[in-house]
Amino acid sequence: MDKSLAKSLGLWDLVLMNIVAIVGLRWLLTAAQTGYASLLLWVLALVFFFIPQGYTIFLLSRLNGGEGGIYLWARDAFGPFAGFITGWCYWINNLIYYPTLLMFLGGNALYLFGSRWTHLTESSLYIGSFSILVLTLIVLLNVRGLSLGKWLHNIGGAGIWIPMLFLIGLAAYSLETQGLASPPAGADFLPDLGQGRTWAFWSTMCFGFAGLELMSLVGDEIRRPRSSVPRAILLSGTGITLIYILGTLALLVALPAAKIGLLDGIVGAVQSLGDRLAIPHLGWITALFITLSGLGGVSAWIAGVARVPFVIGLDRYLPLWIADVHPRWGTPYKSLLLQGGLTAFFILLSVLGSTIREAYLVLLEAEIILYFIPYLFMFAAGWKLIREWRGRLAAASGGLTTFLAMVFALVPPEGSRVAIYETKIAVVTLGFIGVGLGLYRRARRLQSA
Repeated sequence: MDKSLAKSLGLWDLVLMNIVAIVGLRWLLTAAQTGYASLLLWVLALVFFFIPQGYTIFLLSRLNGGEGGIYLWARDAFGPFAGFITGWCYWINNLIYYPTLLMFLGGNALYLFGSRWTHLTESSLYIGSFSILVLTLIVLLNVRGLSLGKWLHNIGGAGIWIPMLFLIGLAAYSLETQGLASPPAGADFLPDLGQGRTWAFWSTMCFGFAGLELMSLVGDEIRRPRSSVPRAILLSGTGITLIYILGTLALLVALPAAKIGLLDGIVGAVQSLGDRLAIPHLGWITALFITLSGLGGVSAWIAGVARVPFVIGLDRYLPLWIADVHPRWGTPYKSLLLQGGLTAFFILLSVLGSTIREAYLVLLEAEIILYFIPYLFMFAAGWKLIREWRGRLAAASGGLTTFLAMVFALVPPEGSRVAIYETKIAVVTLGFIGVGLGLYRRARRLQSA
């Protein structure tokens, strides 16, 4: 591995990077829209996916903690083809992920300027312009290096707690003084496990818990990784769990599930609670910190995922120039710039000829499928490479849960035409995989020649 990469990340950098990268407030909103039954679904996702994920990543990092993480583990277990497909799907998925995150961020940022601007959440021109501008600034920041870029991750990771503490604290006070916005019956806490949509929501929750492997992608840039990685998994995992479960409960205390918005729900809930309790200005303060946390999340993913094509390039399954390291800043700058350009293209595709909500949901479903393919390889690698029984049990639980989440993610939303919906997902998923297979075959031919 190229040792010119700078070692810039310590324990708390990793903790905050995990929190800002994994916590997606839109997953929390999606969960809250299902009502109080989502609390049990969070617990199921925690037990059968999040904990096995953390333990498997910890053990695999002990076996191979180099740059590229999930790509290296699949390659070590099953050979170069499995490694390539894992890395390719992981990278491509995130090119789709960035537009959805930036759209969510753009909707919340409007609250900084007052509610009179919130109608722009449905404006393709605003969402597209905002997303590309923010993307450009973040890519350039990370080209400069993690020594600088990590501070945006850290600010974002710390900033997540401010709106969540607002929400949880106000919800608790409102509960004591004014009661529940929508009082539940006992049966409301039990999800209807016989409905496909319930499991589709649950697969989204599993996706919301995914991401601990991100820090493994920068393995050669971590100071003292053997002690920092397991401690970061434990600390960040605890914080992420508290945010999701307590945050969902607070949202349900604040607002009826039907009134929780997909793009602006946290700000709307805090503002609604502030109005009920006669506390002014909470909406824009919350929007400010959510915007900062969103910026940190985008930056963390762009920085980490750019290391995947960088490492694949070193193995010569992508053009070798992708693995070039900046002579001054020690960053995979060409990989970052390529990733930024392709993401800008997907942003344009996501907002042209469709409403923001339609683009958001279609991209989200394809994203889950592409993201969980690398997870299948990761858990399979854990089963093959890890020898202790607890590690194998974690890999088996995580792998089975991942497979089920992929299946249930294909359940179409209410009101959708099943054939058209499934065709969109299949075309997007298979199309991206097909492009990757073509690149892999070309690389093999060149190597043979």
